[in-house]
Amino acid sequence: MAVNYHLATGRRKTSTARVFLYEGSGNVQINDKSGKDFFGKETLLKEALEPLYTAELTGRFDLKINVNGGGVTGQIGAIRLGVARAILKYDASVKPALKKEGLLTRDSRMVERKKPGQPKARKRFQFSKR
Repeated sequence: MAVNYHLATGRRKTSTARVFLYEGSGNVQINDKSGKDFFGKETLLKEALEPLYTAELTGRFDLKINVNGGGVTGQIGAIRLGVARAILKYDASVKPALKKEGLLTRDSRMVERKKPGQPKARKRFQFSKR
């Protein structure tokens, strides 16, 4: 028997999230852990699942998410984008609401590379006149 799901990918900084959206009862599984256990805080999970709240679809779907790379902020952003794209595949009529909240936009900001002769990307060593 084939299981029906919607797959979407989200990226942010150096994080990548693959989101599988199943019809279900609201279970969230991130990297084989429950959502609360993965983030440790309810507010971080709520931020990651913001597209579900915006589209008013909470409790209707089970989510299985694989996320890797980056830190907590990048992973939250990647999951957010992936969930929004998966919802869009399920029901295109919620696109205006998601777009208005800015949930369908890929945040392209990346860390600027370190330059030679400088301690960081933009910071300079202290100038000494003599």
